[in-house]
Amino acid sequence: MKIALCFIISYEHILNKEHIWREWIEPNKDIINIYFYYKELHKIKSKWILEHTIPINYIVDTSYYHVIPAYLSVLNFSSIHDKENTWFCMLTDSCCPIISPKHFRYLFYNYYKKSIFSWKQAWWNPEFHKRANLAKFPKELWLANDPWFILTKENVRQIFHFVKTQSVITKTICNGGLANESLFAIIFKFYKELDDKKENIICASSHLTDWNRRSSTTSPHIFKQADDMDIQFIKNELERNNYAVFIRKVDPEFPDDILKYYIYEYNKVSDDSLVLVEPFEITFERYKNYIYFCIVITALYVLYLILL
Repeated sequence: MKIALCFIISYEHILNKEHIWREWIEPNKDIINIYFYYKELHKIKSKWILEHTIPINYIVDTSYYHVIPAYLSVLNFSSIHDKENTWFCMLTDSCCPIISPKHFRYLFYNYYKKSIFSWKQAWWNPEFHKRANLAKFPKELWLANDPWFILTKENVRQIFHFVKTQSVITKTICNGGLANESLFAIIFKFYKELDDKKENIICASSHLTDWNRRSSTTSPHIFKQADDMDIQFIKNELERNNYAVFIRKVDPEFPDDILKYYIYEYNKVSDDSLVLVEPFEITFERYKNYIYFCIVITALYVLYLILL
């Protein structure tokens, strides 16, 4: 089982904190695959990013208000590229890890069968605002979700099944704009994944995001200065949210030492005490050839005893 880090980058075609990402990924590189969706390949200067870009035939036209095709393309390719991908983390160029590599591995080992996906009723008036065209649907589908999240393979499969079988509904939602903040919640509602009795989705934010200090009407706060409010927000959210993995939006100027403190030092005592127990699926995959060999040898020995 592996984790797919699915980045959607645009504009400058960089990762704001590439060096921090590369250092953070290294301890878990055995279970991590990296994928970059981009708009213009020639704008990418980083050799590391170029090594992990998805093929050009998976790149389609997108915009800020119509980004669903990018989600679908990178999810589609990462699903096909490695069948072991089990967790799919949707990320942007301004995202950054905010927990230790060991803590991330621990979360994966313990929650690989669950998506970390925050959703709720739409916070805007669908009859006034046309985003996602929610007014064209029953009120039980007036839903909203965090635009960046972690999904299981099964939830990704449901997305593609819905898009294929409910193409008219999908097109209507996408034509409303900002569909990435509603479509996925609607899909999971359709498959009854959001029902109280279902436990496949953890309703929590995988990305720490400050929506109280917006940089625009549709964008959250940009972490740049590491002022007292930034620090207090990060601290409070890490204490409150046990499923937080990433933080957004992080400006290139945000101090590296602050990020590294929260990644490697802030929860070091508790992280050091974590016991990493590999799920059976990982253990079996690693040793399956040895297991098969032992089974064959045992069978041959039993046959030998029978024929004596």
